[in-house]
This record gives sequence, structure tokens and C-alpha cells, in this order.
Amino acid sequence: MLDFTKHFAIRIRAMLTPQREPIPGSTQVPNSAGGFAWQLGSWDRLDRFLVLGSEGGTYYVGERKLTAENATAVAECIAQDGPRVVARVVEMSESGRAPRNDPALFVLAMAAGLGDEATRAAALAALPRVARTGTHLFHWLQFVGGFRGWGRGVRRAVAAWYTSKEPRDLAYQLLKYPSRDGWSHRDALRLAHPRPASPEQRALFQRTVAKNREAAALVPLEGEALAQVRAADRLHREELSPGQAAELVREHRLTREMLPTALLNHAVVWEALLERMPLTALVRNLATLTRVGLVAPGSEAARTVAERLANGPALQKARVHPVQVLSALRTYASGRGVRGQHTWQPVAQVVDALDAAFYLSFASVQPTGRRTMLALDVSGSMAAMVMGLEGLSCREGSAAMALVTAASEPQHFFTAFTSGSYPSQWQGMTSGLSTLAISPRQRLDDVVRSISGMPFGGTDCALPMLEALKHGWKVDVFVVYTDNETWAGTIHPAQALRQYRERTGIPAKLVVVGMASNGFTIADPNDAGMLDVVGFDAAAPQLIADFAR
Repeated sequence: MLDFTKHFAIRIRAMLTPQREPIPGSTQVPNSAGGFAWQLGSWDRLDRFLVLGSEGGTYYVGERKLTAENATAVAECIAQDGPRVVARVVEMSESGRAPRNDPALFVLAMAAGLGDEATRAAALAALPRVARTGTHLFHWLQFVGGFRGWGRGVRRAVAAWYTSKEPRDLAYQLLKYPSRDGWSHRDALRLAHPRPASPEQRALFQRTVAKNREAAALVPLEGEALAQVRAADRLHREELSPGQAAELVREHRLTREMLPTALLNHAVVWEALLERMPLTALVRNLATLTRVGLVAPGSEAARTVAERLANGPALQKARVHPVQVLSALRTYASGRGVRGQHTWQPVAQVVDALDAAFYLSFASVQPTGRRTMLALDVSGSMAAMVMGLEGLSCREGSAAMALVTAASEPQHFFTAFTSGSYPSQWQGMTSGLSTLAISPRQRLDDVVRSISGMPFGGTDCALPMLEALKHGWKVDVFVVYTDNETWAGTIHPAQALRQYRERTGIPAKLVVVGMASNGFTIADPNDAGMLDVVGFDAAAPQLIADFAR
């Protein structure tokens, strides 16, 4: 007898649909790899874009096309409810949940140009909250020019960005972030025409827009902000010794960006900079601190760095994103820069501190006690770089994100999609699921190194459920880290989960951690036991725990 229900039926147990075909009766669409998945809604895609961006594209979709697809989804959200988009941008940016702020600035620029009157007003009013530094402001100015001109609203918003700052903060922004993206503070001030709120602001504006800094007339005025400006100008005007420069750094709280490049080769200068260095700058400059000899085994500087990196609340307050810490760890532990010829001898105390800082940069996650399988997609499509961070792939980053959940869940085990015994729908390729002997007790750089070398096969995100059923593994929560470009299997992940539930009696859940800002998900939106979250979102581990609980 030909069992027709194998090819078409309503009940899942009676029918298995290959991933290269849509589930009958579903709303599945083709993904970029040739398989079928569910289309992500515009608002969910907005969240993915705000966290993941589109820099570098994905394995299947180029950067330009991916950006256009995401921008189209953003435009749809703005048309539906522009103020809600602005509120979401502010929330994601201020919470530090994304590795980089550029996508938030881009969406804010779209809202300021494409929204209705209420949306444009909300976007322009939110500028200081999202563009918190001079670099952020320059990025936004570059973005907003693609959607509107310099009308009265933009001029007022940019002017308010400057005039709302106290003189000390204003001087800091003018000195630390002088220019970016073809924009400078001089350009912005000349276009915005802000009215200074104090004599100090007026003097700072005059110095910035004057072609000759000596004509800015700072001398007659006193104050900490203007003294900082004079000190920075002196470093560029006079040939001071490293020791003299270090004294100016300490006295006037100067940062690395305010110093001439020649002075940045001296340990005594970096020692002065380290005393008040912001945490984000500290994470970025660890290699240089080591290369110049300041951070060395047993040194006071190494102890200081380790202590500062061990301050979890400070890391979260400074919006140091876990992925930035992970990228710094990968680079620092390698002893060689991704770009350039610089090398250094990594200090074990610093490497261990970075490893601990990765976990500390997440908010505390309470264990759920659920039996959890963490399944990692290590396929070729996951080799794309994270948010343009060179040297860190989505494959490696997803392993690190999974370790955060593993660290809080005692009943967990790791698996990875590799080549194996399952036939693939692609000639000459097989699919499989391998258990991984990795643990949160291992150092992060060792774990990601082991993941990056694993053999991969066809992407089949149904395998966690199939293998659990085959081997009798009892699982309450399947957590799959993937780009959702699944195509290789003979059954869809949603069908496999329902099959697992029916045959084991366990009301298992599926959490899909999307690692690319594409528009697909393998989580059935009509199944309350499936959840789609955004990979590299600092809130993801807590969201997973809440859903599991």
C-alpha cells in the first residue's frame, strides 16, 4: 500500500516534510539557503537589526542586500507606529544590549526622515539619549543625510546636543571625538548655529569653529573645562617629555585621543592614562598596555586591570557588551593584532580577567533547573564575522553565548551540528549531531578555538530533537543557536519538536537564538512552546531562562 499520509497530512506524527519543502498548511517561505522557514515579522526583524546589524552580510546574503531588507522592515514599522520604533531604539541603545550602537543610530535617522510629524519630533528629541558621544553624533549625521536635509528640526536637535552639556562634558566630547565619517564638530556647529548657554560654552564653540585656535580667546576665562582644552592644545603645540605629558594627563584628565601619537609609545604616559581610563577604552587598549611594557606578569598595572575587569556592576553601567569582551579576549590571548604587525606577550592574569569579565558583563541569571540541550550551528554559514568584529565569527560567538546559559544551568549538555550519518539533501554531504565536551569551567578562548575547528555538514536544525528521541535523552528545553538557514533534513524542526513531545510526554520547549539579522526563524510563531530571541543580545540569557521557567 502507498501510504499517502507520508506526503500529505494534518497531524504531525503522520507526516514528515523535508526542509526543502514547506509544511502543508503553514505560512513558511523559502530561506536564503533553499530550505523553508517562517518569515520573521517586521517588529522582530527590527530587534534583530538593532542588535546584530548587517555589516559584512551573511554567508548567503551580501551586506548591501541584507541592509536593504532590514531597512525595508524598519520602514514598515515606522509607518505602523513611528513613536514605538523610537522608544525601542532608545531602550536598546541605553540598555547596552547590542554590541554596537550604529544600527540604533541608523534607525533613529530613518525615523527622523521617514516618519510622520510625531515620529520625527520623537526621533529628534531622542538624539542625545542615543548619540551619547561625538562619534555617535557624526554617525547619525551621516545616516540622516540619506533621508532628509538640514531643516529646522535637525538644526535644533544638533544644537541642543551641544548646549545641553555642561562645559566639562562638552570639552571632553570636543577633544576626544574631533571627527569621523567626514564630519567634524566644526562642521556640525557651523550648520546648527547653537546659542551658547554660558561664557564657557561660547569659548569652546569659538575655539572649535575658528581656523586658528589661538583666535578662540580662551585665555581670559577660567574653569576646569577650558584648562583641559589648553592642556590638550599644549601637548600638540610643544615638544614635551613623556614625563611632562604624563603630569598633564593626570592633572587635566586627558584621554588617549587627546594626545599626539608620538607620546603613545611610552609606558609612563599609559600609566597616567590608565588611572582614569574608561572601561570600554581599557578593554580596547589591553594589547597596547602590554606591548609598551606597562602590563606585565606581577605588575601593579596588571593587578589594577584585573580588579577593574572583575567589577560586574561597573561593566554593565559602562555598557561594555559581552561580545566586545569576547573579541578583546580572542585578540589579546592570540598575542597578535588582526590588523597591523604589532605583537605582544599575553599576561595570564589579564586573560583570566577577560574570561571572567565576559560572564560578569551579563546581568545575573537565576537557574531554572530545567534539563537543557544547547545545540550549536557550526556550519559554514556561521563563519560570518560578528558585527564587523574581525577575528570573531558567529560560530565562535554563539558558543560563548551558550556558555552563559550553561554556567547557570546545572542540568545542561552541549551538542553541535556536524557531518554525520544523516543523509543530506545536498549531494555528497551528510548531517549529524555531535556531543561536545565543553564546559563553562574552561577558558573562553579555548572553547571557541575547539568550536572553530569542527567539521560541519548540511544544516539540519531538527537533529537535536531527533537525536534526543533516538537516544532517550530527557530534555525540557532545546536551545538552538543558528542563522535559521536550515535546509538539509527530512523533517522540519517544528515537526521534530512536536514528535518529541508526543512520544516522550515531555512538554519540551524550543528556543531559537537567531545569529543573523535575516528575516527567518525555525520557531513556529503559532506554537507557544517555541521562542525566537536575538543572538548577541546581552539580555538573551535572561530571556531564555524566563521562557524555560
